[in-house]
Amino acid sequence: MATNVVSLVMQFLTPDMVGRIATALGFDRNKAQSAISGAVPALLAAFNGVATQPGGAQKLADAARQQTSSLGNFASVLAAGGQSSLLDKGSQLLSSLVGGQDQNALIGAIAKFTGLGQGASGSLLGMLAPIVMGTIGQHQSAAGGLDAKGIANLFASQKDNIAAALPPGFGSLLSGTGLLNSLGDAARTATAAGSEATRAATSAARAVGETSQRAAGAAAAASSNWLYWLVPIAAAVALLVYFAVRPTEQVVQQGMNQAQNLVVGGLDIGKQITNSVASVRTTLDGVSDVASAQAALPKLQEVTAQIDKTGGAVGQLSAEQRKLLLSLVKPLMPAVNQLCDKVLAIPGVAEVLKPSVDTLKAKLTALVA
Repeated sequence: MATNVVSLVMQFLTPDMVGRIATALGFDRNKAQSAISGAVPALLAAFNGVATQPGGAQKLADAARQQTSSLGNFASVLAAGGQSSLLDKGSQLLSSLVGGQDQNALIGAIAKFTGLGQGASGSLLGMLAPIVMGTIGQHQSAAGGLDAKGIANLFASQKDNIAAALPPGFGSLLSGTGLLNSLGDAARTATAAGSEATRAATSAARAVGETSQRAAGAAAAASSNWLYWLVPIAAAVALLVYFAVRPTEQVVQQGMNQAQNLVVGGLDIGKQITNSVASVRTTLDGVSDVASAQAALPKLQEVTAQIDKTGGAVGQLSAEQRKLLLSLVKPLMPAVNQLCDKVLAIPGVAEVLKPSVDTLKAKLTALVA
């Protein structure tokens, strides 16, 4: 299977590792996951730009070589409270590779995308830069290409993968910084697609909102309960329109960002489901062979347990809430099924993952049965 450097990095950034990073930096775990989804391809885009500069590929090769050995000790250093050292070294590494101006541009884009703030965004990038370079170093060492030529070839082959991994809307934040210039048409296509989807979603939401306001005025005297449910139902309609204009593969990621709150007994069911589906996508994206499938198995079982917990609360939903839940889950299933089929078609993977994948899919389907 062709290399996807984004997936290689995300294989290291397991849910457990993301949780450790979030704890070390004092972040909310979900916000950290969202920030990482943008920061990893953004860093790779910046490094791709470095690779195209005279002497840049050699500089990246040297940095990757230095970070390869430290990648295996990352978790233990973090557990021992060494985040300050990791942050300092990571920030220095990033500055030495991309320069202060581009480093600040990256920090600003992450801050706007996540709402974390400049300081927190800088800390996250400082933590992630060595991980990205160490992952590249490990891969290139195994492939026998940890030199300037190998690094240049790697990045030249990754433009489409990097551009495709940029979350919708985030590419627009980066497009004015010049950090995406080296990706060429791949970045322009991805940014245009994200902008079109955003415009469609905004237009749909505006139209539904205007309709809701008119309807609310007419029905105010008739039923306050109807008004209570109008807003989430209208939001669900906007979600369906939004999902309809996105490529199938990107629907899962959008569900994570767009889900409405369905809280029962303190459990936000909508958020739990979309986070679970996003975790499935991240996990399966990292499967490329039997070994990576075996590594992914515990994560899929963990997600299944989370969905079980959610399923126990679904029975407490009202009829209207179940309709809203259906509007959240149903658009996600085609993308989940497509991704599962793709992964299970890899030689040897079905023997490892099929029982867990089938169970997980069945439980998701049962949520809206």
